[in-house]
Amino acid sequence: MELIRGLHNLREKHKGCVLTIGKFDGVHLGHQAVLSNLIEQSKKLGLPSTVMVFEPQPEEVFTPQHAPARLSRLRDKYEQLKKLGVDRLLCIKFDRQFANYDAHKFIVELLVEKLGTKFLVVGDDFRFGKARKGDFAMLQHYANEYAYQVVSTHSFRHHDCRISSTEIRTALAKGDFDEAQQMLGRPFTIAGKVVHGEKKGRTIGFPTANVLLKRCIAPINGVFAVNVNIDGTSFKGVANVGTRPTVNGERSQLEVHIFDFEQRIYGKLIRVEFSQKLRDEKKFDSFELLQQQIKLDAQQAKHLLCAE
Repeated sequence: MELIRGLHNLREKHKGCVLTIGKFDGVHLGHQAVLSNLIEQSKKLGLPSTVMVFEPQPEEVFTPQHAPARLSRLRDKYEQLKKLGVDRLLCIKFDRQFANYDAHKFIVELLVEKLGTKFLVVGDDFRFGKARKGDFAMLQHYANEYAYQVVSTHSFRHHDCRISSTEIRTALAKGDFDEAQQMLGRPFTIAGKVVHGEKKGRTIGFPTANVLLKRCIAPINGVFAVNVNIDGTSFKGVANVGTRPTVNGERSQLEVHIFDFEQRIYGKLIRVEFSQKLRDEKKFDSFELLQQQIKLDAQQAKHLLCAE
């Protein structure tokens, strides 16, 4: 699958496509139903299937303090879309300048002239352009003039409940990983490269693999029993997602203690699959009390994972 980062990287060869636009956060079963339709149409028309996403997401620009937690980062979206058979992923930098793009120009200059869109799939609540003046009705209005077809996505239901990224976040916040998995179509995971930490865990016999979450807000917080995939091999472990208040941490990160593991994996990509929540993150009065709790967490995680 081809990744196109930014409008400046669009070339003449990219003109002519079947397109969908959205966040696709989590690439859940509802998204997969839309993408299946997109790929089917692309085969009928003999044009590449293209997904347009924005980075950062609009809420993260305008109201960062209220932006929803991310289910997936761009890397995760890329991997899932590739598995589904999408041909191209167009990632557009979203900033205030792009937000002021005139809605009509968005249709003419981007959708028609640059992308040559022949078939477009968007939600019926999709808004675009300056002051969010562009909507589904506007796309329909210009469809005949610019020779494209536009259709809306349909709700995809699970137990009579519409599958959405919001519903998945709610399930994760409750620690209901089974429900989240049913809506995602796969286990919930966080992936990232292992970075150097403060190495305090080593001093108490619990070294950790650390993954920074960067600007993304994680949809979960606390201590969990996890399975960790490294280079195709699965290991069991216990993980903390949070700011580590006992050691006065500030930035959110993922720390994983992998059981019976001594390899050096700095710089490697690991994928952490969350099995069960053990407890909320809390601040302990001393590092020694934290050490005692970590031992208990590890014992509980081993017991739960062995019972799976």
